[in-house]
Amino acid sequence: MSKAIAIPHPLRDLYNEEKLPQDIRRSLNCILMGNICGNLWGIICGGGTTAMVGLATSLGANDLTFAILNAIPQAAALLQIPFSMLVNRTHKRKLYLLTIGLFSRALWLLFGLIPFFVPRGITINYQIYTLIFLLGISSCCSQIINPCWFPWLSDLAPQDIQSRWLSIRDVIMSFINIGAGLLIAWLLDHLPPETRYVIIFLLGGLVGMTDMICFGFCKEQFSTPPKKLKLIEVFRGIYENKPFMHFMIFWTCWCFTANMSGIYMSPYSMNVMGLNFTQIMVFGTIASCVAAIFMVQRWGRAMYNYGSQSVMLLSCIGAALTPLFYLLATPGSIWPTFLHNFFGAMFWCGSNLAANNMQLSISSADTRPSYIAVFSCVTALVGTTLGSLSAGALLRFFESAHLFTGWFDRYKALFLIATLLRLGCVLILVPRMENDRDKTPMDLLHAILSPVRKTARRS
Repeated sequence: MSKAIAIPHPLRDLYNEEKLPQDIRRSLNCILMGNICGNLWGIICGGGTTAMVGLATSLGANDLTFAILNAIPQAAALLQIPFSMLVNRTHKRKLYLLTIGLFSRALWLLFGLIPFFVPRGITINYQIYTLIFLLGISSCCSQIINPCWFPWLSDLAPQDIQSRWLSIRDVIMSFINIGAGLLIAWLLDHLPPETRYVIIFLLGGLVGMTDMICFGFCKEQFSTPPKKLKLIEVFRGIYENKPFMHFMIFWTCWCFTANMSGIYMSPYSMNVMGLNFTQIMVFGTIASCVAAIFMVQRWGRAMYNYGSQSVMLLSCIGAALTPLFYLLATPGSIWPTFLHNFFGAMFWCGSNLAANNMQLSISSADTRPSYIAVFSCVTALVGTTLGSLSAGALLRFFESAHLFTGWFDRYKALFLIATLLRLGCVLILVPRMENDRDKTPMDLLHAILSPVRKTARRS
């Protein structure tokens, strides 16, 4: 009788490698389930999702409104600093996620009800103001989440497996996103217009709440005792941590340039190119998921062998160039959206993986929640928020000055400007960052190109 074939189980093998006890394995799996639900929440909810773009458009949003909707969650990141100090002092992560975090997600149950209970108004669009208000309250409360769950993962998972755990998580989420994205797109296209957003945001609120509930089953474990921090000491420690400072400066500039173009690509695909919800989801979210599934573990292995800085440099150069596909956009075309999201995701997943690993590896263990909070605050407030608002103001200027009114419209001009700024940011700032391996970005590039050379020689 033949022996049964053992089916690979990457998480189990990872846990066995570190000989993790059952309670830690169970907690890490609960965090994984929470991350999956939180990712599903992110597909539906947020300032720049397809559902939010559709709802805001139906309520009468303009270019500046989209910039504000994208900027609000980033500006709220300022609250992560006091929240992180609270977490450091009290060590009550579970309590905060199951109260403040849960409330922030529950508010999304109300978004789709705005057209039914709030009048539009004659001179003032009260529906848009209500949308902004609810988003603001939810965004402020949700800032407790990052200082809780990310350090929690760091305390539970040994450092040797953190990057690989994150890469496996990203692959799993990408597979799930394919099915979820198709379902959401189908619902947005086929549900009756009057109830479409009610159902979508009820679903989004429920999966978001499930994300928080999953942490209720995790073991609370801390690598350091409770510590009352002084804000000036936290900033001094971050300033003296040069690798962390270099990384934070780069990521802030990266977020600024990325959000100059990123927030307008879905509205542009919908309102100018004429794509429907299903097309945007299939050629946007689904294409990104397929590319991430193909690449994320390869980037994880490359990061393990060649270092985070090497992966960051090459992946960011690739990601910086992908908005140029939108210069080929015409009404009815789908290929710019597909090419940007597919090839973009092949590189984005590498830069995001390297960024997550750098946050954990170069931050101080005893003040990690505060390091992560300051990092999130600076990159979100100075980077993402200012990038979004700058893009909105620039588009308004182009419109009022009657610039770029032909085939090369004001959005394409914005995409080109953002691409050039993003590429300059990468080439100037990433080489200054330290690598956590002896190998260099050129070593990684040679390793990537080696199979291509061999194939070319055979042919």
